[in-house]
Amino acid sequence: MKLLLDFLPLLLFFVTFKYADGQPEAAAVFATEHLGFLVSGGKVGPTEAPVLLATVTVMLVTIAQVLFLKLRGRKVDLMLWVSLALIVVLGGATVYFHSETFIKWKPTMLYWAFSAAFLVSHLLRRNLLRQVLKNEVDLPDPVWARLNWAWTLFFAAMGFANLYVAYSYSTEAWANFKVFGSTGLMVLFTLGQGVYMSRHLPQEEAPAEERKP
Repeated sequence: MKLLLDFLPLLLFFVTFKYADGQPEAAAVFATEHLGFLVSGGKVGPTEAPVLLATVTVMLVTIAQVLFLKLRGRKVDLMLWVSLALIVVLGGATVYFHSETFIKWKPTMLYWAFSAAFLVSHLLRRNLLRQVLKNEVDLPDPVWARLNWAWTLFFAAMGFANLYVAYSYSTEAWANFKVFGSTGLMVLFTLGQGVYMSRHLPQEEAPAEERKP
């Protein structure tokens, strides 16, 4: 359930963008009629309509996520609050100025927030990854430190990668990278971390009978 909630805004952003991008004229008319009061000038053109509608969708879904968790009496993760703040500020700027530049910065800002969190936890000697996984995994301190640094650098690199794609390729290519490229890289990196961790797990001692010569 949590995994679905985490990926729901991303999936709906992609679906909305693709659908609107397939019929930009109709998307522009729809956006102007229903969102014109939020847009500078009151009119949305066919070029910016797909990303604007996708942005509004992800804003509404993220807000709904937070409200759902609060109404259920469940804790809202800090990073979801960060994501909500970024999507409201940068998404709102995208809608008002009908410019895709702002929303394209949102993944980078979120990645860099993750990177900064891991870095600060290291500087404060409160290894973030260890705090999250210490009840499930027992690893030596140097291994935890290397893993924490790996996540710090990975999220920093992902932030730059997002900007590179955003400014070097079309909005459609960026949307594809946002959904498939970044997700694929995250999965591969997580798997690599899992393999590295498995190599440093403490070996279980064999039963006494098995140790007898």
